[in-house]
Amino acid sequence: MNTLGYAILGLINKQNITGYDLTKIFNDSVADFWSANQSQIYPELKKLVQAGLIQYEIVIQGEVLEKKLYSITEKGKEELQLWISEDEPPLSQNKDIFKLRIYFAEHLSKEQLLKKFMRRQEKCENLLKRYRTKINEYQSISVAPEKLGDFILLKGAISHLESHIAWIHESIIDIKTYK
Repeated sequence: MNTLGYAILGLINKQNITGYDLTKIFNDSVADFWSANQSQIYPELKKLVQAGLIQYEIVIQGEVLEKKLYSITEKGKEELQLWISEDEPPLSQNKDIFKLRIYFAEHLSKEQLLKKFMRRQEKCENLLKRYRTKINEYQSISVAPEKLGDFILLKGAISHLESHIAWIHESIIDIKTYK
């Protein structure tokens, strides 16, 4: 099974969920470290059902809208536990289009390069603001066991973004002072 299948198993293990809601989670909660779109999620759900790792029931929403509500089977829970317990692979190199483009900075004017870094800084600061708002939700209560992973990853994402913003700030100064 591929990693997306395990990600879906893990999310369904947290709560029974529809394919639509899974797509929303991939676009929000786990988007910082894993991505998947609708065209990937639905075929994977079908494979997981065929493998007996998840099941679904048809629920009616409103008067006529039918939705599949997915739940994990015991076999799925066992498979997920085995995968979560595995040793981690070697650190992978993240693909970062921004950094790849900066590598070829000699093809940009100083103004274009500054503009690129300033736009990146703004995006990162907006994302950092969103993360800080989200982590504040955890500050007033004790973290529930099912939210511990989210909490730890959120703290890591904040730390990473703060470091990235500091690097961007230093780079802007370097670009401005470059002759």
